[in-house]
Amino acid sequence: MPDILDRAAELEQHQRDQALKAALNRPKETPRQDEHGRYCADCSTEIPALRLAKVPYAVRCIDCQTLTEHKEKLTYG
Repeated sequence: MPDILDRAAELEQHQRDQALKAALNRPKETPRQDEHGRYCADCSTEIPALRLAKVPYAVRCIDCQTLTEHKEKLTYG
């Protein structure tokens, strides 16, 4: 049975892996933007302000981002 130090080490490694994954998944594209807002790189719809408040670097709307992540998961496992 793993002791508390083993569980703490596993949790720390999991958190590091999640942070690295988030950093690597950050989009590298530059979003199209004008005085009215920022637009999805894939479907050209305006990215909602609420999404940009939570993910300021977003270049896709939530639907296109979800689809992109699903495709990447299928491709890279």
